[in-house]
Amino acid sequence: MTVEVKVIKKPGRTVAEQVYLPEIAKGLGFAMGRFFKNTFGPQDKKEIATIKYPEETVEYPERFRGIHRLTQRTDGSPRCVACLCCSTACPAQCIHIEPAEYEPEDPRYGYERYPSVFVIDELRCIFCGYCVEACPCDAIRMDTGMHMPPSTNRDHFLFDKETLLSIPGRDGTYLTANPRHEPGDPSHPGIDRERGH
Repeated sequence: MTVEVKVIKKPGRTVAEQVYLPEIAKGLGFAMGRFFKNTFGPQDKKEIATIKYPEETVEYPERFRGIHRLTQRTDGSPRCVACLCCSTACPAQCIHIEPAEYEPEDPRYGYERYPSVFVIDELRCIFCGYCVEACPCDAIRMDTGMHMPPSTNRDHFLFDKETLLSIPGRDGTYLTANPRHEPGDPSHPGIDRERGH
């Protein structure tokens, strides 16, 4: 069996092509043309929409992952049951939760916990949305429609429970559109103390 070798000749290049000067000039010409067109050209001919931020802002898409918030129940308490699903799912490990038990006289005692400490380090967060997907109670959301406010102080980016509860959603409410049936409600599908089944 013989193998045939095909020899490909190297294309000849001129000295100008070998030093890449014409290509550099073409690239600079393209970049400068785009710059002057977008800076000084008429508004309808511009290819890049530049706004004067922060005086002007753009409307974010409906599915934009903004800063986090904790949703509330109708009585104002957090919907979070401190199950630690969000902190477990977080690839950046930026969520810290310390669970606590309700007092014995509370009707939720024995059914669920609440977060005594809930802190999100927004500078470590990669805004992947895994915490929202992992939450079984729809307690943590990223539907605020807001990006991080500018600051030079690191402490401003550590959002505690009170801060997260005070951030409204895009619709201006602190609740969630997904209903939750609490123990003791007639619509609750599970066992409660009154019905015992």
